[in-house]
Amino acid sequence: MAFRDDWMRARAVAWKDLTAERRSKAGFNSVAALGITILVLFGFALGPDAEAIRAAAPGALWLAALFAGVLAFNRSYQVELEGGALDALLLFPGSRRSLFAGKLLANFVFVLLLVAIVVAASLVLFHVAVPPTWPAMLLVIFLGAVGLTTLGTFYAAMASRSRAREVLLPLLLFPMLVPVLLAAMEATKALLAGDVMRDARAWISLLVAYDAIFLSATFLAFDAVIEA
Repeated sequence: MAFRDDWMRARAVAWKDLTAERRSKAGFNSVAALGITILVLFGFALGPDAEAIRAAAPGALWLAALFAGVLAFNRSYQVELEGGALDALLLFPGSRRSLFAGKLLANFVFVLLLVAIVVAASLVLFHVAVPPTWPAMLLVIFLGAVGLTTLGTFYAAMASRSRAREVLLPLLLFPMLVPVLLAAMEATKALLAGDVMRDARAWISLLVAYDAIFLSATFLAFDAVIEA
């Protein structure tokens, strides 16, 4: 029963955030535009060399997702803070982890849509063909989005009460995301190249381990962080 109540609260929080974003659309449109702009700038910086552009595509893709995602995470608790509703949510009976679960679910949907747009733009801008191993590519995108969203939502909660949260969040988040970005980039690169040496399997295993560890750790630490 307790799990069912927590799930209902988490679903309500996620639905509230997604409904607010769907009605405004300003946040998602600006974040998606930033991601595509980063890809275009990478394309200009690399020049006309087609091989160099294709080789840089995985790195450009995940860096665009990172920088655009940070804007989304900064907005995670903004509405509640501006309206004074965060304290009311924390006083609601039940586990506070349901609040984190709801925010995590909403941000995951947001980031997954963002990554899908960035991937589609990368295929066009960098002239990359869809590889035969596209199911594994979808798995990498899913796992990468989970890792990015988990720490992004957690550190957004940590920085939410700071006046300099827009500056503090990237400082806290970027070093922690190095393993997930490296693993996602290398797995994507291996799959696009045909994965002759089966390198993608090791990087996907690292992504699975990273996501499992930090999903557990962030849920356990959320109560202490949101009280700070």
